Amino acid sequence: MNKFLGAAIFSLFFSTAFAQNEISYTVSFPNAIHHEAEISMLIPNVPAGTLKVRMSRSSPGRYATHEFGKNVYHLKAFDGGGKLLNIKQSAGDVYEIPNHGSSVKVTYTLFGNWIDGTYAGFDETHAHMNIPATFAFPIGMDTRPRLVKFNYTEKKNWKVATQLKPMANGTYFAPNLQYFMDSPTEIANYKTASWQVKNTDGKEQTIHLITHSNDDQKTIDNYAEMLKKMVDEHLAVWGEFPTYDYGNYYFLDDVYPENAGDGMEHRNSTSIVQRTPKIEGYESNLLGTFSHEYFHSWNVERLRPKTLEPFNFEHANMSDELWLAEGFTQYYGNLLLTRAGLKTVDNAVQTFNGLVNAVLLSPGAKNFSPIEASRYAVFADAGVAIDQTNKGNIFTSYYTYGAATALALDLRLRAEFKLTLDDYMRALWKAYGKPEIAYTIPDLEETLAVLTKNSAFATDFFKKYIYGTDKNDYAKLLLNAGLVLQKANPNKAFTGFGRINVLDGKVILGQTLIGTPAYQADLDVDDVLLTIDGTELKDATALSTLTDAHKPGDVLKVTYLHRGEQKTTQLTLTENPALEIVPIEKTGGTLTPAMQTFRDKWLSSQVKSK
Repeated sequence: MNKFLGAAIFSLFFSTAFAQNEISYTVSFPNAIHHEAEISMLIPNVPAGTLKVRMSRSSPGRYATHEFGKNVYHLKAFDGGGKLLNIKQSAGDVYEIPNHGSSVKVTYTLFGNWIDGTYAGFDETHAHMNIPATFAFPIGMDTRPRLVKFNYTEKKNWKVATQLKPMANGTYFAPNLQYFMDSPTEIANYKTASWQVKNTDGKEQTIHLITHSNDDQKTIDNYAEMLKKMVDEHLAVWGEFPTYDYGNYYFLDDVYPENAGDGMEHRNSTSIVQRTPKIEGYESNLLGTFSHEYFHSWNVERLRPKTLEPFNFEHANMSDELWLAEGFTQYYGNLLLTRAGLKTVDNAVQTFNGLVNAVLLSPGAKNFSPIEASRYAVFADAGVAIDQTNKGNIFTSYYTYGAATALALDLRLRAEFKLTLDDYMRALWKAYGKPEIAYTIPDLEETLAVLTKNSAFATDFFKKYIYGTDKNDYAKLLLNAGLVLQKANPNKAFTGFGRINVLDGKVILGQTLIGTPAYQADLDVDDVLLTIDGTELKDATALSTLTDAHKPGDVLKVTYLHRGEQKTTQLTLTENPALEIVPIEKTGGTLTPAMQTFRDKWLSSQVKSK
């Protein structure tokens, strides 16, 4: 009896302390048709001194800085008696309230009309909220719980979908700021399909497909069946599901042609925004984002680099490990669709082809390491710049670079150690992901050494291909699976002009890349090509026809305009460097039994029969 009474008293004390400290929000949408939301934040038990409230400048899953404060206006603050308080806006996204009581209420209007994984969007059909783009927060109170209530009584068919914990009276709970900011929310008349999965410990969890699209329920149900196959292959890689907080995982899918398009991972959910009229008829094309983002529920949400801990909401975290966090995820996102039978082997080969071309031919990969590519994310990950950059010559996406690195490591583990990249991911999960111990690059190297029982291999791989810019022998590695890496256009002339723009009969160059004939000829972005070898240029077809009429080594006279001044240069054509991966049987070669076995073990389903 005494024990029960003590527990009851403790429970009452905890509830009282919780109520005194929780930061609560209410959100309503009286002007959704014009993309506005009205938000209030109640902060109890405010410490003495200046209270600082701010909007975030970064978002979980994004690696560049974003100015969410620009869409906030009419911000006001009130004390517990409803008296208006003085506010000093000390920065574009920071508000200071020097004099206040123990309770402060902040209200503001938020404009949102950009539907993707980063921003917020409101209209008559839904409220699409990335939390950092939506909610202000008090500085220094990150550990306090959050409660949020959404008011949408005028929207009779709307429902809430979020990884936040549902509470009584239509409110939703987050234990702290980090979890709250990581919890995208969709309110709409959506359709859903759900299924249960059993983890290795016997506990069941539920996966939900939440779809705001112009599709019927049958389409959503059929799509869920495809996702089940995909999920099974993900489970086969890792060996177990993550433990989803509150027992649920949500695919929040928003499909409409005018959407911005995006995929953004979160701890127990993902926000997927796609630019097609509907899902029906586009199922296969849309699966890649689902597969990539779901892989993240292990890799980066729990198997997490130390450089992303804790997540900084005042500016972007600088991370050295995105080649693995994003790049390895990119590799598996496509691979697992092939294993699930949702993509063909030819689809997989086409994807590998793009990876190999990028890592072997792009200036960014030739001259910068995967670590350096990862660091550039603070500028590249949906970051906005109005000035021209030299991005084409200094940056290869850590998604692509990392995926190509994963491809090479997978093939090497299979060929040299009778292991797979799946084994490596499971080893990382066991050591760092499941216990949620943030890792460093030396930790990744050590895990590879332990797995292979060969520290020299691990040291060499990281020195050359992670810290350095050496490249693996992709031709040799791919041949193990009966895939031939060869020139795509042998003996074909190459100008290196890359992407050109044709405007009012003018052929205008884009950025020229280091090492190409165009770059060597000192041709630059925005130069206007006039003639080549005496032939006047009016469109891209004329340029292509002229190039095809020459061979590598030919030297052509080029006249062009540079800032309005006509100039002349000599362009020495080279052989087109583009590569292609072709199954050996399509080249007239022999697919040996060993090659077939290697290919099958790599690309076929890993799901064990139940």
